[in-house]
Amino acid sequence: MILNVSGRTDIVAFYSEWFMNRYKEGFVDVRNPFYPKQVSRIYFNDVDAILFCTKNPIPIIKYLDKIDKPILFHVTLTPYKKDIEPNVIPKGLVIQAIKNISKIIGSENLYIRYDPIFINDKYTLDYHIKSFDKLCKLLNGYVKHIIISFIDEYKNVKKNAFSLKYRELTQDDYKKIGINFIKSAKENGMTVQTCCESVNLTQYGFINSACVSFNLAYKLTGKTNLKKWKERNCNCVNMVDIGCYNSCKHFCKYCYANYDEEWLQFSQGH
Repeated sequence: MILNVSGRTDIVAFYSEWFMNRYKEGFVDVRNPFYPKQVSRIYFNDVDAILFCTKNPIPIIKYLDKIDKPILFHVTLTPYKKDIEPNVIPKGLVIQAIKNISKIIGSENLYIRYDPIFINDKYTLDYHIKSFDKLCKLLNGYVKHIIISFIDEYKNVKKNAFSLKYRELTQDDYKKIGINFIKSAKENGMTVQTCCESVNLTQYGFINSACVSFNLAYKLTGKTNLKKWKERNCNCVNMVDIGCYNSCKHFCKYCYANYDEEWLQFSQGH
C-alpha cells in the first residue's frame, strides 16, 4: 500500500504533529468523505511507501529520520501571490526546504508540482515563462522532475472565478509553454511532465506519464502487484488518501480540496 499524505488537505503544512502521533501509534483512522459514518483503519505495518504532497514541507523535515518507510515528495511551488494563495509561506522558504529535502531523500524521490497553471491580466504567459525559468535555475542540482497541470473548473474555482479572472489557453499558449518550459528544464538538468491532461505536449519534449507510475512505485516498494488508482481518472498506481476535505488553511483560490471552506475560515477568524 502507498499512503497519500494527502490529496484531501495539506497534512504536512498544518498537521505534521498529528500525523507523526498516528505514525508512532501504528495506525490512522480515515473517514469516507462520501459516507461519513464509514471509518477505515490503516495500519502502518501495511504501508509500503509514503507520498507527501504539500505546499510547505518545512514542518515534516525534522521527522523524516523517524519514518522507516520509503518516502516520495510532491512539493507544489507556484508563482502566485497572496491574492491567489493567501496563506502560503514565502516561496524562498519553500525553495530552501526543497533543497534540504533533496539532500535527505535524494532528488530522484522529489518532484516539484508547478500547478495549476492559469493565465489572466496579472499572471500572464510571459510571467509564467519567466517564473518557471527562475524556478529551474534556483533548483538546479536539487530537483530532476517537474510536473505541471492546467487549471480545472472545480467547484471552488468557479466560486472564485471573479478573483482568478482566468482565460482559456489557446493552442499558441500551449505551444509557447511547451517550447519555453522544456528549454528551461533541459538547461537545468530536469524533465517536465504532465499527468492526466487533455493537452499533449510531448512534441515539445514533455513526458506524458502518471504522477506516481507503476515503474516509480516498483522502485519505491519492490512490488509488482500494485493496482491502478480507480478513484481517479489517471494512470497512477493505487494509493490510499488520508485526512479530510475542507481543512486546508492555505485557502488557495483554485483548490479542489476546499470546496466548502466557510466553516474553516470562520474558525480561523477570516
